[in-house]
Amino acid sequence: MGNLGIFFKPYKKLLIIGPAFKLAEAILELFLPFLMSKVIDVGIKNGDRDYVYRMGAVMLVTAIVGVICALICQYSASLVSQGIGTDIRNELFRHMETLSGKEQDKFGTASLINRITNDVNQVQLAVAMFIRLVIRAPFLCIGGLIMSFLLDVKLSLIVLLVLPVFVGVLYQTMKKSIPLYGRVQKKLDEISLSLRENLSGVRVIRAFARTAAEEEKFQKVNNEYAMNAVKVGKISAMLNPVTTLILNVAIAAIIWLGAVRVNKGFMETGEVIAIVGYVTQILAALIVISNLVVIFTKAYASAGRINEVLSTETSITNPAAAGRREGNYREGAPAVEFDKVFFAYKEDSNESKDNMKETGSYALNDISFKVMKGETFGIIGGTGSGKSSVVNLIPRFYDTLLGSVKVFGKEVRDYDLAELRRKIGMVPQRSVLITGTIAENLRWGKEDSTVEELKEAASIAQAEEFIRSLPEGFDTPIRRGGVNVSGGQRQRLAIARALVRRPKILILDDSFNALDYATDAALRKALKEKTKGMTVFMISQRASTLRNCDQIMVLNEGEIAGLGTHEELLKNCQVYEEICRSQETSETGEKEGVGSGK
Repeated sequence: MGNLGIFFKPYKKLLIIGPAFKLAEAILELFLPFLMSKVIDVGIKNGDRDYVYRMGAVMLVTAIVGVICALICQYSASLVSQGIGTDIRNELFRHMETLSGKEQDKFGTASLINRITNDVNQVQLAVAMFIRLVIRAPFLCIGGLIMSFLLDVKLSLIVLLVLPVFVGVLYQTMKKSIPLYGRVQKKLDEISLSLRENLSGVRVIRAFARTAAEEEKFQKVNNEYAMNAVKVGKISAMLNPVTTLILNVAIAAIIWLGAVRVNKGFMETGEVIAIVGYVTQILAALIVISNLVVIFTKAYASAGRINEVLSTETSITNPAAAGRREGNYREGAPAVEFDKVFFAYKEDSNESKDNMKETGSYALNDISFKVMKGETFGIIGGTGSGKSSVVNLIPRFYDTLLGSVKVFGKEVRDYDLAELRRKIGMVPQRSVLITGTIAENLRWGKEDSTVEELKEAASIAQAEEFIRSLPEGFDTPIRRGGVNVSGGQRQRLAIARALVRRPKILILDDSFNALDYATDAALRKALKEKTKGMTVFMISQRASTLRNCDQIMVLNEGEIAGLGTHEELLKNCQVYEEICRSQETSETGEKEGVGSGK
């Protein structure tokens, strides 16, 4: 299990107790055929009822003790497997929370979810099976073979002849089925992906009348899964009848040869029956071993996927306490300062920084600007120009490759992450709400906020009116993802959540795109009047939204195409002029609102 060994340490005692009791059960199980042979050869043969009763009682006690041992082992296996699974999930979740955007982008959300659910389940199953069967099955094979040889060597040679055939059948079955199990799992992943896409995009599918096409697509994936599952099922289904046939042939041979040897007086009837019992135990144990091989093969692959996540170190780390500069920000320093910043989402370790610059691999290329405390800084540009990349560097969701980002005169790498992010209120492009009430959502910004603080933040965000219109007000429940509120309402609640904490820096990443022009204007006006001293970063596709910003930065393919006020950019920046010209119609209809915004 590689690095997962550390999760076994708290369960050392149970890891010994479980297999030990399972071994005890296996030993007792081996005695039962031997005891049965004595009942037949001594008790029944001599008509000794007392002997039969005594041996029957011994067998009953042996069976009861064996059941108790099995229950103790099962209980230990459950505690260990569930405990280890829980611990791995907790550690995976904790570790995933520390990963920066760079590492999370590398794995992908769907993959991380599968690793913390399906892969951990596979490891749990393997741990449980390891404790319950990994000692018992081999011991029964070896012990049964030894016991049968002790009873009669010649008759036991049949077992040695049958074993290679039996093992060959198991090997061929596993050889063909294990790769097919992998394909089945992949097809199951495809079904999950298709289902997730359809459920999340059901409105779009219906709007474009693509329901029939999506049904056909899902049917195709589902049929492929079924075909592979049936194929591997046929192979697996053949295992039981073939092994049963081999077992019956072996038993028939043992009974036939045993009868001959009993007739000649070389052995007793009970010994033949005992050997038949041992052969049954051996072959049944081999079937269990074959299933264990499949389980451990899957678990080994899953453990590798889990280890891959746990061994990935985040590129965003807190500075060492000794090197961290304490105290407040430097008086008079810019609220945010970018100095010759270069950034890329995918960094090729074999590619030099100069070559990355020449090939355009950077998402941000030589970005420098200063924003003073209390200023409103607008960022505009085309899709993929790097607008969100700029603001994601401020709270250290990503780190720069070259250059520095400073907050109040202090390099962001020198901040404790919690301290840095407490200064910032972030409203991302996609407004995410949690399951709970509106008040619980807003209190993410500040857990101990009062109702008055919630109302004030909602008022600035232009959300108070629609909250008040709801029957339960701030206690109105929000469903998963905020599906029971409109896009504009979701955005206003996300803005209110950021405002509740009264951050020193407020980042609005295209957070007005679902708002109508009147609400947009009212919101900007409220921000200007009621957030004195707060530094505001405002990303928008609408030039009218940014018109009254203290500074506007125009980005084009990751580079600064212009920096200045609205009037200065109209004169000096062709890209900005083209953006404004393309939006003239919208601006004309919004004249009054634009003049009053921040």
